[in-house]
Amino acid sequence: MSKQDNNEDMITLIDENGNEQLFKELFTFDSDDYGKSYIFIYPAEQENDDSVDIQAYIIADNEDNDGQDLVPIEDDKEWDMVEEVLNTFLDNDGNFKA
Repeated sequence: MSKQDNNEDMITLIDENGNEQLFKELFTFDSDDYGKSYIFIYPAEQENDDSVDIQAYIIADNEDNDGQDLVPIEDDKEWDMVEEVLNTFLDNDGNFKA
């Protein structure tokens, strides 16, 4: 998926079919173990909902080196690490604590 920044914390994702969806950035982090950067996002329309669908991606430079792509996390051990990072920011009820 390609990533386009609208402003600091809003991201438009464009899927393979050219459909756009606006997401809000929760936070990003870097992993020394994997040498990658990651981002947690959720659909902007869910911002005021009681629960949101948090998604995680690898942030990678695109092939043309003129932007960044969000790449799905496919390795189970890598996904476990990302999930562990997210869980350190969630309380017992699953609410995000900054």
